Amino acid sequence: MRKILSVLVVSFITLTTIAQIKKAPPRSEGAGPYTQLILRGATLINGTGAPPIGPVDIVIEKNRIVQITTVGYPGVPISDARRPKLKEGGKEVNCEGKYILPGLIDMHGHIGGVEQGTPAEYVFKLWMAHGITTIMDPSCGNGLDWVLDQKKKSAENSITAPRIYAYTAFGQGAKQPIVTPEDAIAWVRENKEKGADGIKFFGAPPQIMDAAIRENKKLGLRSTCHHAQMDVARWNVLNSARAGMTSMEHWYGLPEALFTDKTIQNYPLDYNYLNEQDRFGEAGKLWKQAAPPYSEKWNEVMNELLKLDYTLDPTFDTYEASRDLERARTQEWHAIYTLPSLWKFYEPSRVSHGSYWFNWGTEQEVAWKENFRLWMTFINEYKNRGGRVTAGSDNAFIYQLYGFGYIRELELLREAGFHPLEVIRSATMYGAQSLGADKEIGTVEVGKLADLVVIDENPLQNLQVLYGVGALKLDKDNKPIRAGGVLYTIKDGIIYEAKKLLEDVKKMVDAEKAKSGPLKQPGTN
Repeated sequence: MRKILSVLVVSFITLTTIAQIKKAPPRSEGAGPYTQLILRGATLINGTGAPPIGPVDIVIEKNRIVQITTVGYPGVPISDARRPKLKEGGKEVNCEGKYILPGLIDMHGHIGGVEQGTPAEYVFKLWMAHGITTIMDPSCGNGLDWVLDQKKKSAENSITAPRIYAYTAFGQGAKQPIVTPEDAIAWVRENKEKGADGIKFFGAPPQIMDAAIRENKKLGLRSTCHHAQMDVARWNVLNSARAGMTSMEHWYGLPEALFTDKTIQNYPLDYNYLNEQDRFGEAGKLWKQAAPPYSEKWNEVMNELLKLDYTLDPTFDTYEASRDLERARTQEWHAIYTLPSLWKFYEPSRVSHGSYWFNWGTEQEVAWKENFRLWMTFINEYKNRGGRVTAGSDNAFIYQLYGFGYIRELELLREAGFHPLEVIRSATMYGAQSLGADKEIGTVEVGKLADLVVIDENPLQNLQVLYGVGALKLDKDNKPIRAGGVLYTIKDGIIYEAKKLLEDVKKMVDAEKAKSGPLKQPGTN
């Protein structure tokens, strides 16, 4: 998938064929939807930024929330007189002592790739097991028709999968190279007619970027961009936002907009963009070259992006290995849930995207730690000034696994300075707003779709309880136990047992390990 996208970064080459992963099988998991479903006695974190409240009963009819009722007070027995009545044929679930959140939204969710060997069922179940009920596929690496097929089946709930928003890579499927603004406008119109929800850009000549973004906005579609180094010197984040782009991914293009003593990144003279260690090693020095935090230029750029209502989707997690490779490659879930083919994709390679560990060590990690500090400062202050920051994972690249990497992204937003309630808001309401879907999803409110996460621990106290493996703590007998892990993921009123979805993933991984053997750390026998 990424090889194709790299071609798009460099030039507009017609895409005639795209290698596709195996589609998800018909759904055999989940119970419901019900004529009536009542979740009883939970503590609710509604996604708006409001503090927790409970106990509440949440009433769902088919796929919609129809009632949210406060039924008592903490530490006081609930009076049945206050509770919504269960109708004949309805179902109720005891959620006392549990927490309910809106379904989580991954704003950078690639649906696997042939190079990684990740079938859609594997990807979808890892997402759903972590409470992710909506994803935005940035670039439709399996082809737009393939993604739209899975999107339709997910909307029908005929497969076990999150809701899907399809953002086609700019130029994908073009019958001829896009070399003029008129070509760009024609492609954008065709893209909408095919059913895409938006466009993912990597870069192009300025006149083509401008024409495409403006036409896309005129048609009412959303857009995002990975401002790749091959074009960022002539088109950065400010150019995109001014043309009408709605969001950006990662952070490329933002430091370049903050330069004060240069116009081009300080590349070594033997740099080669197709050398992945060059690319990522030098990227780790980029924020240091930008205007310092709270300086005149820094504030000027931030204020303009705020005025333009531009959304930032940082995807911190996918770069974390750059500042601590050992931590990333020894995360405990790899041994249980990472497919051997994906593990092979992660290891040092001059070909696989993001596998840039040719000679990675202390110097690169120290630079990246400073890069993170400056990057996080901008993101946190953007949020503080009213800007929209969303949560996206960009898995599975660079030792981050679907679902698990997304929860790590929430932890990194917390590290950046977000209050846990702000983290949840970025993962829910702000994601829905960025997609233009906030009338239907993103918060737990009457009238919205019944996309919910149920967990038996308080995620505000420890976001790690959202990991599929839970969080470690001592019980009353001084024994280490695992607390948390999502209990139920509810999508469209259908209840999925999250841990059973993880069991299915483990079976897939075990079957592949039986053929290829256990995972081994790179460089070991």
